[in-house]
Amino acid sequence: MEQHSPNPDTAKTNPRLDEVDRKILSLLQTDASLSLDQIADRVGASKTPVWNRIRKLREAGVIRRQVAILDPEALGLEACFFVLIRTSEHDRDWAARFLKALRDRPEVIEAHRLAGDIDYILKVQVRNARAYDRFYQSLIGEVKIHNVTALLSMEEIKATSALPIPEAGL
Repeated sequence: MEQHSPNPDTAKTNPRLDEVDRKILSLLQTDASLSLDQIADRVGASKTPVWNRIRKLREAGVIRRQVAILDPEALGLEACFFVLIRTSEHDRDWAARFLKALRDRPEVIEAHRLAGDIDYILKVQVRNARAYDRFYQSLIGEVKIHNVTALLSMEEIKATSALPIPEAGL
């Protein structure tokens, strides 16, 4: 699992985005394989200023990375489980073991620490229910968990990695 939360001590300030920046970001979120020429043409600018904007957006941490988004079903990963975890353990040692256990398991594609009655929610992508059970047995064998509820997604209705890009001044 990759850590995405910024460290509050090193968090960067939110850069001011103008209309061209927002257009560039929108294009890259839709298709990061676009060439610099294509992006420049679509935003109505020349290549060098567009390249400089993209570089600055990377340096500011607005663009974290560019990736290929794979189809889980094409890879035989047809079962998506949302796993709700409650724990009675909250000490630093338990949290370190738990985070390591999650990071060591590629089938955990998202993990969030929550406020409220549920401590964590995981998104787990596996081949089938038997594969989920192997994951579950392995996880509870490694770290103590008070309660686990697994919810099988019957249908993915919406999934996107594209963020809403705020308008100027918001």
